[in-house]
Amino acid sequence: MDTRPLGPSSYFSTGGADLLPLVAVVGPTGSGKSELALSVAAHFQGEIINCDSLQVYRHFDIGTAKLPEAERRGIPHHLIDIADPDQLFTAGEYARRARETIAEIESRHRLPILAGGTGFYLRALIDGLFEGPTRNQSLRDRLAVREQRRPGSLHRLLRRFDPESAVKIHANDAPKTMRALEVCLVTRRPVSELFRRGRKSLVGHRVLKLGLLPDRDALYRRLDVRCADMFESGLIDEVLSILARGFTGVEKPFESHGYKQALQLIRRELSPRDAVFYAQRNTRQYAKRQITWFRREANLEWLRGFGSDPEIQHEALERVAKFLNLPSSRIGE
Repeated sequence: MDTRPLGPSSYFSTGGADLLPLVAVVGPTGSGKSELALSVAAHFQGEIINCDSLQVYRHFDIGTAKLPEAERRGIPHHLIDIADPDQLFTAGEYARRARETIAEIESRHRLPILAGGTGFYLRALIDGLFEGPTRNQSLRDRLAVREQRRPGSLHRLLRRFDPESAVKIHANDAPKTMRALEVCLVTRRPVSELFRRGRKSLVGHRVLKLGLLPDRDALYRRLDVRCADMFESGLIDEVLSILARGFTGVEKPFESHGYKQALQLIRRELSPRDAVFYAQRNTRQYAKRQITWFRREANLEWLRGFGSDPEIQHEALERVAKFLNLPSSRIGE
């Protein structure tokens, strides 16, 4: 393949109504998003913006599969390691900072490329979020007690008050369920209605969304291997070093698959074998939920393979070239 970059100077003044181009590479964990994003960035003079809710946190590297600096090919990466583990980092904050970063990249006449598997971050950036009411802690405490006494009761309540939101929120996603219920009870209106009225979408851009969709069995096998490798390559030591910095283990990143089991192993709540087993199982389940989410993403173009596959990379480069109104004749063997 000819890997000489196609210059970006033309596509900042082309496309419908002078809309600026934005490319997103999304998909389930382990599908090769980083590899594909690097290929697109190298070919079209792009810079990569992280769209993963865990990679924003400092010190959490192995379990989040952060790409080491040495493997980034000199391509700038943004919105990685920007928050401490105990810092509240919301989708709204991500959207604000991502929009600022996109503007900075465009000021250098380079192509912004989003890469990650957090669909809610992508939607917050492109479609916007509404300005909901501030948190009502007393209400949250009462809802938490109800859920503890009757697991699943909050999601059943949400189905009654706001069926549209309940369909979009997984029954086991307690934080999102609680927030949706909180908004419903405080405003006395469905959160889905408020979201449609109040959100501010990204303007001045046209977006190409590329979604990786490998064979399910092949993806699961890769995830199992990757989880085992994480434990063998220092995940436990990484968690110990984070705890040594004064963090307690209750911080949000510790809720993620791999880190949760590593913490349980350190506390002798799980054996080494069980820690790997549950990390693998939960990661597979998470990948399945990500695929379900992205299947609902509007105007997403699927690439049916791994991002490291040369054929998939070739197909992606052709689609990006077409999107940018650039010739694809140089993309190929």
